[in-house]
Amino acid sequence: MVRITEDLVRRRAEHNNCEIFSLEEISLHQQEIEKLEYLDKWCRDLKILYLQNNLIPKIENVGKLKKLEYLNVALNNIERIENLEGCEELRKLDLTANFIGELSSVETLKYNIHLKELFLVGNPCTDFEGYRQFVVATLHQLKYLDSKEIERSERIQALQSYPEVKQKIREQEQAYLLKRAKEKEEAQRRMRERKDRKEKQMEAELGLDSPDSLQYKENHQTEGEREQQMWRTAEDDEEDRRFWEEPTPYTPESRLETHRYIEEKRKAKDNIRGSKKREKPLPKLVTAEGKVLNINMPKLHFSLKDDEENNQFILDLAVYRHLDTSLLDIDVQPTYIRVLVKGKTFQLVLPEEVKPDSSSAKRSQTTGHLVVSMPKVKEIILAKQKLSTSVKPSNSNTTQKSTRSRPNDGYLVHNSNGSFQQKQKLQPSNIKNA
Repeated sequence: MVRITEDLVRRRAEHNNCEIFSLEEISLHQQEIEKLEYLDKWCRDLKILYLQNNLIPKIENVGKLKKLEYLNVALNNIERIENLEGCEELRKLDLTANFIGELSSVETLKYNIHLKELFLVGNPCTDFEGYRQFVVATLHQLKYLDSKEIERSERIQALQSYPEVKQKIREQEQAYLLKRAKEKEEAQRRMRERKDRKEKQMEAELGLDSPDSLQYKENHQTEGEREQQMWRTAEDDEEDRRFWEEPTPYTPESRLETHRYIEEKRKAKDNIRGSKKREKPLPKLVTAEGKVLNINMPKLHFSLKDDEENNQFILDLAVYRHLDTSLLDIDVQPTYIRVLVKGKTFQLVLPEEVKPDSSSAKRSQTTGHLVVSMPKVKEIILAKQKLSTSVKPSNSNTTQKSTRSRPNDGYLVHNSNGSFQQKQKLQPSNIKNA
């Protein structure tokens, strides 16, 4: 059962810096709350209270909210109006789509002299003959009922026929209360049947789960176990179909039963998902031989650039633009880099060894990409070419310069004394014809 806790109230009081003692307005709608409590102790200055679309069966623990002006408890399981006498400043009360059948309980609102608007549309009492006349004649301070203004002539007519209308309302209330008693018995019967079916299903499951099969299940899944799971799934589908197709009256009990059934199914699915996540093996990052693998679990685009000029590798990983940097974990090793993106592993083997201590990482402010610079261990010195300007010489000088610069115009001859002597190569012009 969901209850109103101090933590819940503080979370819903963000507009008041999470301070609850001075809170004047709070919205606790759609919180699946099943009991109204503590607010009259923690939030004495409340003026506006939203509690619509919960599972509250009774109005209680609000009598000390002296400053409360607007109370919205629409779409709950409330069956009668009560415990509002202490709300001296109450001006607007919304009870839309509840289960109020005791129309005479509106008489308790006589003490709320500032009450101007009342909403009862969608309650069983609105089907009573003379419903509007009874409420108008009972609450003299009321200005609007179900969003419709109460005219002076309408009030006069309602007061004139009040004794007769009141008698009719009492009779219809008695018939409604008898009907509600039968509905409660029927709801209890359905709950017992559903509980018995669930117990039988659990006994059947325990019978199928023999010790041998449970022990074998740790390593393998047999054909019988697969059939057992299929049987359980079929049973769940049959139960689900029976629950939703069975005709049931719209009562507080059926509404609460539906909520708990949905909650039970949701928890079962969450448990299955949790067990699958626990059973899911961790990604293999390194082989048994010690070889690092390339992995891209987040499925991100990336590029690895070899920056030869700065002697480093640059990894550009296209992480999501609006991803918080705290969800990134970078680990640079000499031969590979590993990045965890929201717990998912990206691992890349590098072509050469790098210096982890000298590496750096940054985020692009425009794209959000992660850019990691990793200096190489092996340093390479690149020679720079020097450009020299030359003056174009004349033809004669050019010929002379080229002749002097030839390194192989002669050859060496080994003499008998062990020395070498350079000889002039023979040119074609020096060779005489025989």
